[in-house]
Amino acid sequence: MRIPETQTAIVITKAGAPDVLEPKTVEVPQPGPSQILIRVSAAGINRHDVHQRAGGRHSDGTAVPGLEVCGTIVAVGTCVDQDRIGERVMALVQGGGYGQYVVANQQLVLSAPDTLSDIEAAGFPEAAFTTWWNFFHLMTYRKDSFALIHGGTSGVGHIALQAMSALGYRVIATAGTETKVAAAKAFGAHDAFSYRDEDLAAKVMEATGGQGISSLLDVSAGAHLKQDIQMMAPDGQIAHLSGGGGAELVIPLRDIMAKRLCITGSLLRPLPLDRKAAVAEDLRRDVLPLLGNKVRPTIAATFDLRDAAKAHAAMEENAHIGKIMLKVEHG
Repeated sequence: MRIPETQTAIVITKAGAPDVLEPKTVEVPQPGPSQILIRVSAAGINRHDVHQRAGGRHSDGTAVPGLEVCGTIVAVGTCVDQDRIGERVMALVQGGGYGQYVVANQQLVLSAPDTLSDIEAAGFPEAAFTTWWNFFHLMTYRKDSFALIHGGTSGVGHIALQAMSALGYRVIATAGTETKVAAAKAFGAHDAFSYRDEDLAAKVMEATGGQGISSLLDVSAGAHLKQDIQMMAPDGQIAHLSGGGGAELVIPLRDIMAKRLCITGSLLRPLPLDRKAAVAEDLRRDVLPLLGNKVRPTIAATFDLRDAAKAHAAMEENAHIGKIMLKVEHG
């Protein structure tokens, strides 16, 4: 397959609203020694992309957003098996996913199963890496305890509920509407509640038989911290996915001390490669066999690559359940 010198990609032209995303002609990247060049067929939209767009380019100069793709390997670096060329894959990437071609480290490239379409497969990597890193590496979640995810029908949440419940983990979810609460239960939540419920902590404690939550994944920038602390089990852990645009977290120190709670958080993109690679191995072993059977990304909407601005606007409405995706055409 002939690889062109240039491609169409979506560029963040400046910090701002969705309309700062514009299709531009940019160079096709060249794979480094341990990298793979992917001809992209589909890419996922993630909340990280929205925050990146609002703030402008990353500090490393990345102007093309996008953290996950599905496509075909068309070139490989000198340290990668040449036989992989032509393989259909899904990958976690360091930006650049909103384009026709993107490079990925070979350790973060997963074989795309025949049981998923390209659009579905592209909606898997970021959610799966985020889930497994936070629950099983950053935190130490075990099957004899309970977990909770705020935002159970989000791109991350709905994949996490399916995969973790299929593997026998007990995960409670919250959501913002009754429709989403019902959807979270359908995705496999042990139980689900509205995060607006004033009695949320009491209901979660009842759902866990008084045991409480040992591992909590929060995408709300601490919006429910008071209730979170009330529902936590002794020695519990809370991991934050959102920095809330730099918001400060006010913590009731005595309550933290009384339960010996650990409050932490992380960003997936700057995570060192060796840690991401360890997560990838977990996913290959535990989750990939479930894809298309017990785990399937739910696609809320699909937009053409050139309509990435519309896709971001749809995400900011917060009405979707599952993933918002981009379809990438060539020609």
